[in-house]
Amino acid sequence: MSDSPRTTPGPLTGRTIVITGAASGIGRAWVHGFAADGATVIAADINAEGLAGLAPLGVDCFTVDVADGAQVRAMIDHAVRQTGRIDALFNNAGLAFDQALEASPDGAFERHIAVHLFGCINGMRAAIPVMRRQGSGRIINTISRNAEVAVPRTSAYAAAKAAMWAASRVTAREVADADILVNMLIPGPTRTAIWGRDRPEMQSPEVTYPTARLLATLPAGGPSGKVFWNEREYPMFSAGNAIAQRGS
Repeated sequence: MSDSPRTTPGPLTGRTIVITGAASGIGRAWVHGFAADGATVIAADINAEGLAGLAPLGVDCFTVDVADGAQVRAMIDHAVRQTGRIDALFNNAGLAFDQALEASPDGAFERHIAVHLFGCINGMRAAIPVMRRQGSGRIINTISRNAEVAVPRTSAYAAAKAAMWAASRVTAREVADADILVNMLIPGPTRTAIWGRDRPEMQSPEVTYPTARLLATLPAGGPSGKVFWNEREYPMFSAGNAIAQRGS
């Protein structure tokens, strides 16, 4: 995808999409996709330099550490000030954890949980009141099949994604009285900083956009508390799902 500005309205014109982890990888591909489809995109990441490369798309870039609840609230407040609403929030920020637990330095596991799990919690907690006031909203949390299996050197990643699954399902029940749908997205084996950008056997980040678009545009009464992968519901933690290799 080229960083060229949008010139014509698209099918999502008028919708505000907030994406964390937007400076690279999957999040960056989603920024491109939603911007091309006409949405107003708030691209958020701790990597300000990476965000700067998105400026030609005409998106609004916001530097944030999602592990910090105050910074996430500021991000949500910024989106509302700029556009008046938030139609979809993607809690997608993440980082790699590729080390045995016994060898990991103090704070590494905790930082990983803070970015993945608490980044997701901070985002939902800040966005739900906005979505209740406006009468609708879609929340999509990026998880992984690694939560299902014991892959060595991924303890923090697996723990964070499993906890995100549980928290998302409970939150979906808590907002069932409103037109707020909370779902999860499994990207699948993708060339990103987490799994390695130079792995030709993995898919490119752009392949994940159709599923992201599907979940951001679900109609009222659509599924909530569910996991989706390749535009289909995926039965997380069900018999037969175990996979013994890394790559989601």
